[in-house]
Amino acid sequence: MKPAAYPDTPRHLWDHFYAISRIPRPSKHEQRIRQYLVELAEQHDCQWQTDAIGNLLIRVPGNGGLEQRPPLIIQNHLDMVTVKTDDSDHDFNVDPLSLQVRDNWLCADRTTLGADNGLGCAAALALMTDAEVVHPPLELLFTLDEETGMGGALNIDTSLLSGRRMLNLDTEDWGELFIGCAGGRGWVFTRQLQREPAPVGERGLRLRLSGLAGGHSGLQIHQQLGNANKLLAQWLYEAAALGVRLSAFNGGVAHNVIPRSATVDFSCPRQQVVELERLNQRMQARWLSFLPAADRQLQLALEDCDIAEVFTRDAQAGLCQFLLALPHGAQSYNLSQPAELVDLSCNLALVKTEGAVLGVTASLRFFNEDEAQALMATVLSIAEGFQFAAESVLSYPGWKPDFDSGLLAQTRALYRQLFDEEAQVKAIHAGLECGILKSKMGEVDIISFGPTIRGAHSPAERLDISTVEPFWRLLTGLVRQL
Repeated sequence: MKPAAYPDTPRHLWDHFYAISRIPRPSKHEQRIRQYLVELAEQHDCQWQTDAIGNLLIRVPGNGGLEQRPPLIIQNHLDMVTVKTDDSDHDFNVDPLSLQVRDNWLCADRTTLGADNGLGCAAALALMTDAEVVHPPLELLFTLDEETGMGGALNIDTSLLSGRRMLNLDTEDWGELFIGCAGGRGWVFTRQLQREPAPVGERGLRLRLSGLAGGHSGLQIHQQLGNANKLLAQWLYEAAALGVRLSAFNGGVAHNVIPRSATVDFSCPRQQVVELERLNQRMQARWLSFLPAADRQLQLALEDCDIAEVFTRDAQAGLCQFLLALPHGAQSYNLSQPAELVDLSCNLALVKTEGAVLGVTASLRFFNEDEAQALMATVLSIAEGFQFAAESVLSYPGWKPDFDSGLLAQTRALYRQLFDEEAQVKAIHAGLECGILKSKMGEVDIISFGPTIRGAHSPAERLDISTVEPFWRLLTGLVRQL
């Protein structure tokens, strides 16, 4: 059932968003949501087509005298980030999202909301189903697998598209028009490390670091949020003096998420357990002295754990040093917008041990790939120095801002007319599919906008309900003009 106070204006948009929230749609598992959209298109006599990878295009005929105008592309992605709190038993492969309304914000119960990019998908569907909306022929493009590497956009068959103007509805700050985005690179570093039987008579323990805010590794990288992987690497460095012998290290959920929790499994001399508790208290106090308010729920908790094997002391030291050496956070800022727009960043996203194999995922974002070369060399040389194999798993172009865009001028004028104020024109330190699609399609005029979303890629994700109605007014007014 819809939650109490669930919004109803604009009705079609909110109805579609609720329906989307009932359908599981993790990255790489978008079959059910895509089938729902296909059935909806057929119900409204709209043609649809998929390419070889599964991206979906729905063609909506124009109406209201605009039938002969050139087609307009409306672009969104179908998948969502699937992150939950440690106490949630939600299964993203099966369960519908449980929506809640809190103080005029729409959120979900201890999980990501999927407003990124479900709200944009709902708006596109509303353009198709709301008979009161006047529009030219529309090409509603729904891509797959955006959140884990933009696989849909990277492999799209652009022959599906004939439009030369595109509205992307995947940004998260109402009142801002985006005309540029960062590119990205990412790697998985792996190495097999030597292990040995756990010392006899020692106690097996698991340390769980939880309560960090986590968040979007592009949009929130400048907020100095705690990275669970980096913090536990610091803990492990100091705990080695107490005889801690590492068995497993696991943290993070995806390349584009700042890790909010992590665990280390280890053995240690039984007489050192009290000292470990004291170390936990010292480290927690140290971190809370500088972490932002969003991370104030940070907790360190020990629990018993069976330990059969541990890394050798040399392997453990190398693992710890590698994690400490890898960069994380904002590396440089845009010179024209200092302290507002990050130009270059790195996210130490994932640490996973499977037996003797350690896997580490790190990703970079950048506007200027030439500027990023030095950071790429730094990351790759650190991995080489610690004898880790590097596999490239992520590479996509940025979207260079075009301040002379005709579509931008038209959108700014309409925004001024509707709201009696100026929209802010910005680029975003996050990967939008716009850059990839533009690189593949050639001359296409693109702009991106959306309602306000906070905490994307974390269980704190929430949608500002009050920004959805003006977003819809701008969208419907714009499609009427184009």
